[in-house]
Amino acid sequence: MAITEFSKAYHEKMFPSYVSDFLRTDPEFIERFDNFAFDEVINQEGQGLDDKTRFMAILATLLGCQGIDEFRAMVPAAMNFGVTPVEIKEITYQAVAYLGIGRVLPFLKAVNAILEEKGISLPLEGQAMTTTENRREMGTQAQVDIFGEGMKDFWQSGAEESRHINYWLADNCFGDYYTRTGLSYAQREMITFCFLSAQGGCEPQLTAHAAANMKIGNDKAFLIRVISQCLPYIGYPRSLNALACVNKAAEN
Repeated sequence: MAITEFSKAYHEKMFPSYVSDFLRTDPEFIERFDNFAFDEVINQEGQGLDDKTRFMAILATLLGCQGIDEFRAMVPAAMNFGVTPVEIKEITYQAVAYLGIGRVLPFLKAVNAILEEKGISLPLEGQAMTTTENRREMGTQAQVDIFGEGMKDFWQSGAEESRHINYWLADNCFGDYYTRTGLSYAQREMITFCFLSAQGGCEPQLTAHAAANMKIGNDKAFLIRVISQCLPYIGYPRSLNALACVNKAAEN
């Protein structure tokens, strides 16, 4: 075997003029990986995504699986395929709601370092659309827009001792993040699906967000394409778990 011309060309677009040292140290591995991830997966009939969407999904997946070294490499590559600094920041910010700051902080530092190395001035233009006073109400509206009218009173539901968490889901998870500009609801639900599928152990939430994706236009076929394109970055077990959650969501 040899690295295919398509894989070479795709790699060059991701990483212009970069020659990986793995070609020297691990030539057999890199031949198989590059041909799979940068040719076979991308060109699988019926499973492709546009380049920008693919890289947004990959960045969210790498956040979810804590792939910080690959994330550092893929941020500039994503920019070469049209993902904007604002979109990269929004993906990283929203990850905090699903992964926690303990896991996201190294990624936020990496994004800042990469953007400044590229001469991009920070902070970027603000994207917040809520205030301290209206974040709960606007977060609830985002929940309703995505999940349906059943979420209208979710913020005040549940057992008294844990009701505050449902309130936080409305004012923090949705009010602080989903209401921001920079990404659409459909893009935010896609990256949430990637966060959850990549970290594993969140199958109930993954099924719920698979259903939410379908409700706002990211249909089953689209989600299977997302899983397929991200499989090289998280492996088969978590990809198959995600597929099972999509199939379960589609049944309801």
